[in-house]
Formats: sequence, C-alpha cells, structure tokens
Amino acid sequence: MSALLESPFFGVTLTVIAYWAGVKIQRRTGLVICNYMLVAVALLVAVLLVFDIPYEAYYVGGSFINMFLGPATACMAVSIYAKLELLKKNWLPVLAGCTAGVLTSMGSILLMCRLFGLDAAMTASLLPKSVTTPIATAISQDHGGMVAITVAAVMVTGILGNLAAPFLIRLFRIRDPLAVGLGIGACSHAVGTAKAMEIGETEGAMSGLAIGLCGIITTVCALGMGGLL
Repeated sequence: MSALLESPFFGVTLTVIAYWAGVKIQRRTGLVICNYMLVAVALLVAVLLVFDIPYEAYYVGGSFINMFLGPATACMAVSIYAKLELLKKNWLPVLAGCTAGVLTSMGSILLMCRLFGLDAAMTASLLPKSVTTPIATAISQDHGGMVAITVAAVMVTGILGNLAAPFLIRLFRIRDPLAVGLGIGACSHAVGTAKAMEIGETEGAMSGLAIGLCGIITTVCALGMGGLL
C-alpha cells in the first residue's frame, strides 16, 4: 500500500477520477453549486482525510498535473489568435479594462489586509490571488509570501468566479462579449476562463487574453507595491 501511495500514478489517477466525477455530477444535477472544480476539490480532500493519506504522498503525482498549468495557459493563445482583428480594434478598452481590474483586485486586498492587521507575509501571499497560479506563486515567493496560501487563494478566487460569473452577467446586464470575457479573465484567471469558454467563443478568447495581460500588469504593480508590504 505504501508503494502505491508513493507512486506518481496514485496522485494522477485520483485527480483524474475526481475531475471526471465532478463533471458527471454537474451535468446530472445542473446545479451551480455543483461546479465540477468545486466537486473535484471536495472529493480529493475527502479521500485524503478519510483514508489518512498525507498530502505529500498525493502531491508526488499531483505535481505532474501542476506542471501542465503553464502550457495549458499558453494554449489559450490559439483562441486569442482567432479573435486577433477584434483585439486590434479594441486594444485600448482591453488595456484599460485589465489595468482597472488589477488595480481593483490588488488595492482591495491591500486595504483589507491593513484593516484586519495581517502581516507582510500574509499580504504578499494574498495579493496576486486573481492571476493564474504560475504567475501568482512567482510573485508571492519574490515578496516573501507563503506559496501554499497563495495557491489556495488563487483556487478559491477562480472557483468563486466560475460559479458567480453567469449570475453577475445577468445581474448587471452585460451584453458585450468583449466586456464579459475581460471581466471574467481579470478576476478569476484560468478557472473562470473555462466558464467564459462555455458562454461563448469571443468571451473565452478575451478571458484568455486577460489572464496573460493581467499577469504582466500584476507583476509590475507588485514591484511598485513592494514598499507597502
């Protein structure tokens, strides 16, 4: 049993099964709360807790899946290229929207951390919560943050964005697919982009673009905010 748990196949297989079960449950129930990512994470945590399996044993295989985060994000460039003409016509609103999204996200986190008296390490861990994991962890490490907390914050932000995006679009009556995609990508990175792709092709392309652009802007802003941590 010990040899099985220490094998990379355990973590990979468990993750794939949990994701498959999450997709099936969401399709069967049709409930927003049964989001496949949320269900998959809950199943993984439940299995590790019930069978008393150390996270380190799971991560031997889980790290292989984590390795594909960067390439998966880069693959979104294909959908962006398909909407290149739209991007050329709207480059200024795209840039302004992503900048506003980053400043709002980072500014609100900085303010709340000050209000709740969190230290510099916790602030640095939470600051890049709205960008994709590879960029967020790099920013966190460079500013003395705790990577584990950063990853958790990124996952929670992405799942909440994935769940809330359709409701917020209807609530604020957003009709422009460009605005929908940029909004989702700017606040909930790749997990939110999965929902944007379900909504429409343009929404998915613009959300994928927002991931990269917001990542760059966040990195630059984090350098400027270094003295405030």
